Amino acid sequence: MIQWRKSSHSQGGGQGECVEVSTNVPAATLIQDSTNPGPHLALAPTRLAALVRQIKTGAFDLGSPDHSA
Repeated sequence: MIQWRKSSHSQGGGQGECVEVSTNVPAATLIQDSTNPGPHLALAPTRLAALVRQIKTGAFDLGSPDHSA
């Protein structure tokens, strides 16, 4: 059974900004939107680390030079 944990950085108040993570699956970290618990991302640890680095540098921010629409 997958056990989900909500990010401490998720916003409350019905804004739909709720990220949940599961680390109890072998060789992967699962990520999902708690408001839509059906689909999820499954990332290998190295891919997750790369994604987190990109998020921290703003690569996915709208208007960022690295953001491609």
